Amino acid sequence: MSKNPITREKYDAVLFDLDGVITATAKLHAACWKKMFDEYLEKRANQKGVPFTPFEIATDYKLYVDGKPRFDGVRDFIKSRDINLPEGTHDDSPETETVGGLGNRKNELINELINSVGVDAYEGTIALARQVVNEGIKIAVVTSSQNCDAVLKAAKIDDLFKVRVDGNTIQEQHLSGKPAPDSYLEGARRLGVDPKRTVVIEDAISGVQSGRNGNFGLVIGVDRKGNADELKENGADIVVKDLGEFL
Repeated sequence: MSKNPITREKYDAVLFDLDGVITATAKLHAACWKKMFDEYLEKRANQKGVPFTPFEIATDYKLYVDGKPRFDGVRDFIKSRDINLPEGTHDDSPETETVGGLGNRKNELINELINSVGVDAYEGTIALARQVVNEGIKIAVVTSSQNCDAVLKAAKIDDLFKVRVDGNTIQEQHLSGKPAPDSYLEGARRLGVDPKRTVVIEDAISGVQSGRNGNFGLVIGVDRKGNADELKENGADIVVKDLGEFL
């Protein structure tokens, strides 16, 4: 057990990422990204007569997609493969070969999974969230996901995390996605707190970079992927395997 660094004397709020921090949905997202990109890459390889190189969760997901807004993830990954794809629009059908279309195909897949297999929350995270709330510390969810409401409801914790900044907020307010600090700064603004007295909790490299870039008081990395060193190198002040270690 680690000593809990989140005390009322030092901090006024805690901003939690969703997938991989609050809920065990990061693996679902990764699987959906792989399915979507592999379908596209295989089709493209067949059309152009070039080798099919699949999307790798261990490298591609972590480097180009994890924690970022959906369409940013599409852009960053296809750029890594030197593929030029039309931007399209956020309303493109999932069958359209554009940034918008591929992003919406991934969203279609994750919604199907959420509805079919459900969502589990990490008990350590929920216990910590309830503990800090009882101590008078405010909490909010800050996520790039546009499925935040559905995920929290499916996990039956929508009553606990009432303040939310999600992918829809990012899109509506034209905020820059992680690793930019904009979404976390918006979370602090909504709670009426100073970022220097606010904790950011993240499991993604782009997320801890966001916390560091926003000069938040404390950035905690949650090592769900065996990448503790990378989380520390990119902005995490503390890294734990599970937030239950603080209880």
